[in-house]
Amino acid sequence: MFKNAYIYLVISFILLGLSSCSKYQKIQKSQDFGYKYEKALEYYEKEDYYRALSLFDQVIPFYRGTDEAEDIAYKYAYAYYNQKEFVMASYYFDRFVKTFPRSEKAEECAYMSAFCKYKDSPEFKLDQTSTYEAISKLQLFINAYPTSDSVETCNQLIDELREKLQVKDMEIAKLFLKMERYLAAVKSFENLLTSYPDTKFREDAMFYTIKSYYYYAAKSVKSKRKERYQEAADIYNNFIALYPESKYNKEVKFMYDRAMKEINR
Repeated sequence: MFKNAYIYLVISFILLGLSSCSKYQKIQKSQDFGYKYEKALEYYEKEDYYRALSLFDQVIPFYRGTDEAEDIAYKYAYAYYNQKEFVMASYYFDRFVKTFPRSEKAEECAYMSAFCKYKDSPEFKLDQTSTYEAISKLQLFINAYPTSDSVETCNQLIDELREKLQVKDMEIAKLFLKMERYLAAVKSFENLLTSYPDTKFREDAMFYTIKSYYYYAAKSVKSKRKERYQEAADIYNNFIALYPESKYNKEVKFMYDRAMKEINR
């Protein structure tokens, strides 16, 4: 009995799906663009964004220059956003701003274009081109709408993206150290500190810079050791001044004492 009921239910869903597809195909083939527009709105409200986009594509040329054109463009961008197609959504939000610069929705769409770039930013292990683009886009929004309520959010998103870049740079520098490419590690840690002077990773980066210089000096030819140990000692002095209670103090003190012995030989 239950098996028959299940089969009946499955068949009902299949028939309903086929009926829905058939209805949709008839809408697509219709030459009544007003009817297509109404149905596109219906699909949009039902969150069937794939079908809504397909119908919007067909009616956009017909409604170009009309009052409806703005609403179509607005929903078109959001349809991509709601499907999590953030690259396309960002493009169409930006296109909305350029097409309807005086619209009351222009500021919202400018923000959404930038926000979609933020959403497209990948985890730190991957290529960060999208992250740089997102930071640039968010900053452009801040410059264009300095009094917007969204400015604070944009600044928070920029800080989050900048931190992701710092994590990536930090991990690359630590990898150089692990691979015993000490000069590359030194340069990478120093670049991190120069590029992001307010980084929350400053203590860690300074510690690893001392460590990189220490091992770089130890592996150097004799004529270069004193100079490179001195670099480690100089950074140690700055480090202790900034972080007198650092968790790394015991380790850096050991390296500093060994470095000073080599320097004073």
